[in-house]
Amino acid sequence: MLNEQTEPAVELGGIADATDPPVTGYRLLLPGEWAKVPLRHGTEDAVRQILDDAFARIPADAPTDRIGPYKRELERRFRASVAGAQQSEALDLYLPVKPMGDFNIGASILVTESLLPRPSGRSHGESEPTEVAVQLLSRDGVENADLSSGEIDGALAVRREHVGAAAPDKGAELASRRVEYMVSVPGDPDRWFVAAFSTVGGGDPRDELAEALVEWFDAVMANFRWSRG
Repeated sequence: MLNEQTEPAVELGGIADATDPPVTGYRLLLPGEWAKVPLRHGTEDAVRQILDDAFARIPADAPTDRIGPYKRELERRFRASVAGAQQSEALDLYLPVKPMGDFNIGASILVTESLLPRPSGRSHGESEPTEVAVQLLSRDGVENADLSSGEIDGALAVRREHVGAAAPDKGAELASRRVEYMVSVPGDPDRWFVAAFSTVGGGDPRDELAEALVEWFDAVMANFRWSRG
């Protein structure tokens, strides 16, 4: 069953076209197994609710001497993920907190905001999508990425896909498949909404599970919609 994750105002809006209400946020349609952790307000309440729900699913006949260590390790890893997302000054983090079918999914969606000032002397709307993509995506040194551009809910969108190497020193024990969508905020071409999806698949970022999850995320973004005032 799908739940509509409707986000309230998240400071994404600018001066909208006179014919349209201003953008105040965004909407994602995600499975019920996924949960949202807001990273600017209400973070602790969301974290506590997710952990309580996870602890409640521990089998009643589980060995009592293992429950305590399991809870502590689960909470430590979960809070570390949230803290890492907060350090990137992101808006929201989405995680699959319940098994999907018979297995747990190693994946996440991180929502951030990026400001891209126009080059000197350049007016709104003059940049080509490929030029915008270069400016947005050349900052982090990623090579051999697949780039494409188009529109999502009437706004310019740029998609990048690549495989990120494992980085044990940063808590990434496995390589991951990454797909990022950057969508220009209507009414404010300098401001961009960014949704970054990451998955380790079944242990190989190019395996069948990773491929299926990338297709799923593409479908999620195809149904992305702005919230307007």
